Order: sequence, then C-alpha cells, then structure tokens
Amino acid sequence: MTEERAIDALAVRLGGRAARDAPLGARTTYRVGGPAALTVEADDEAQLLEVAAAVRGLDVPVLVLGNGSNLLVADAGFAGLVVHLGSGFASLEIEGAEVRAGGGFALPTLARRTAAAGLTGLEWAVGVPGSVGGAVRMNAGGHGSDTVATLTGYRLVDVAEASVGDHPVGDLDATYRHTSVRAHQVVVRATHQLAPGDPQVGRAAIDEIVRWRRANQPGGANAGSVFTNPPGDSAGRLIDACGGKGLRIGTAEVSPKHANFIQADRGGSADDVRRVMDAVRELVRTATGTVLSTEVRMVGFDDGDTTGFDDGDTTGFDDGDTP
Repeated sequence: MTEERAIDALAVRLGGRAARDAPLGARTTYRVGGPAALTVEADDEAQLLEVAAAVRGLDVPVLVLGNGSNLLVADAGFAGLVVHLGSGFASLEIEGAEVRAGGGFALPTLARRTAAAGLTGLEWAVGVPGSVGGAVRMNAGGHGSDTVATLTGYRLVDVAEASVGDHPVGDLDATYRHTSVRAHQVVVRATHQLAPGDPQVGRAAIDEIVRWRRANQPGGANAGSVFTNPPGDSAGRLIDACGGKGLRIGTAEVSPKHANFIQADRGGSADDVRRVMDAVRELVRTATGTVLSTEVRMVGFDDGDTTGFDDGDTTGFDDGDTP
C-alpha cells in the first residue's frame, strides 16, 4: 500500500475525528514548518488506544504532540498522523507532598502550583515551556535539578502494543536528557514526591529563574537549547568560542544573546533552521573535534526522525549553558 493510500485508509478508520493537512509547524515553539497529513485529538487513554487500533496494520508514521517545544517540523510537513494530547491529559492532583500530573500538564504551571501549595523541588520547571510527559521522556531539567530528582513513578500508553501500564522511576534508566521511554510509548501521567517548603521562598526562587531567563536567553521563535552539553563543557560556550553567534542562513540565525539558541524569523523556513543547526555542528567539529548532539526532534526531514512519537517532550530553556 502506498503512503497516500495508507493515509486515506486511516482517515476512513478515524472518521470525523481526524483533520486533513492541519497546521503542525505552527503548533511548535519554532512556529515554522509544514502541516500534518492527518491530525486527531485524544482526551483520555481509551481514545489513545482507539488510535492505536486504527493505525495497526497500516504503514503510517505517528507523532504524539504535547506542547511542541522540542520539535522542528520540515517545510514539507509530516506525512503521517499527529495525535494531540487534549485537556483530559492536563490534570493535577496534590495530596500532601505527592503530586500527580497528567502528561499534557504544562511544566511552568506545575512549578507555580506546587510552590504555591508549599512544596519544593519543581521550581526549575518554570523555565521549561513543555509538558509533564515530555519532561519524563527527556529527563528535562535545569538550575541544578532534573525530572527524575523528584519523580517516583509514571504511567505509559504503548501505542505500538495498545497497552497501558504503571512504572517505578527505576524503569526509566535516566541519564542527562535521556531515558528508556521509547518512541511508541506515551507518558500520560507522572508522580512526584516533593518536600515541604515555604510558599514565599518558592515564589522567590521562581521569580529569580524567570528573571535569569529573561536576562540571559532570547525570546521569540525557538526551541530552547539546541545542543546537549558535552561532558565537562557547555554547548553555548563552544559555539560562541568558535564564532557561531549571529551565524545566519536565510530566515534563521544563531541568537546573538545565547549561542545555543537558534531563532526563526516570523514566517521563516524550518529548513533554514535545520541548515543553521548543521552549519553550527560542522563549525564546532572542525574547530574543536567535538560533535554536538541536538536536543531538538527533527520531524519530516529526509534523514530525520519521522516515525517516532513526541509526547510533548521538551529539553528545557535552562540547561546550564552560559550565554
């Protein structure tokens, strides 16, 4: 079955729930890039499993989208199905020091709500404009902490196997910006055990993180830190030292404010952003021998990850890079 026929067959199976050629790049923080062949919203685990059943037997790539803060979608778009996590995955329960948040819950809101409840441990999340599920999958973090520092467990929907299960944090095998969660597994809930704290102290810590971010990191259309920090060094420092700040190709450039951020012009090209990423990587490799690894998920590019699942993964705007 051809790719186009598989999409047509899936559209029939999903019925009126699916939209054709809906914007995808515009739903990311880069705000550039093309549409998705099909888009459907899932508001609960049952609907995710229904989507899994519809996809079964069809060679259609699937992307589960949260806040889109760690994606770069090619100008050509994504020739598959995008599953957007709806409001049903944005729940929050706080019982004592235990916090249970849905995979689609926004990290900055989680930081503020837990601090206001007199709990400490997630203040760093105010600087990460992604979702809870993506934070688990990527072990997002910043300002001296990360997701697994307080995580005790998580719940997965496996779209490939159409199964649901709860897991202890030990199953993650977490390292820097990486866990064992696979592309076909969607984090739908995370449980954190926090510590008692002073709400005023928590608010002050959050305010300081926000102040630092505004002073040291650019706004506009970007996906936060583009490259992971090499062991014992900072990606931003390396790029700056190699003369990469301000490097521009077409409608994209390395931020003059922070060398590990790549900005896209309004109405610009995602392919230009990708070209800048490649140019920066080659610049650093040639000058230092260090090969930088990107934190950004590439969707729809010929050599990119177009068959995986993105559950709102984010890598964070505050990863310790120097400006």
